[in-house]
Amino acid sequence: MTNAKLTPDTLQAWFDGSPFIAFMNLKVEAVDAEAGSLTVSMPMRPEFERGGPMKGQFHGGPVASLIDTVGDFAVALKVGGGVPTINFRVDYLRPSSGAVLTATANARRVGRSVAVVDIDVHDEQGRLTAIGRGTYGMQVG
Repeated sequence: MTNAKLTPDTLQAWFDGSPFIAFMNLKVEAVDAEAGSLTVSMPMRPEFERGGPMKGQFHGGPVASLIDTVGDFAVALKVGGGVPTINFRVDYLRPSSGAVLTATANARRVGRSVAVVDIDVHDEQGRLTAIGRGTYGMQVG
């Protein structure tokens, strides 16, 4: 593990430098490196929207990508760089709708070889819409 402190600006630069994350337009909202906590927002865009009568709702794929990305970077706060995903799961609790989603990741355990992170996703009305748990390897990539 590294003692280097990652700042919100550093994380945002990493987000902006990744074509996929930049496409998702993720914005760093809050960082607590000591606690391994990271809050990130993702605005709605036409490519993320479910079709037909579900208009105005986020498709589950972008929500899952948000969860995985925020979980990964919560570990990065502890180890100084992005790490590989071993596994993650998502439970969709209600439709995610509105103009923006906010995901908060909390590193539950960061060990020598594996980290476990819990991620909560809220809509702009503050409703919990999805929860995730990610397991990440500790090899900084």
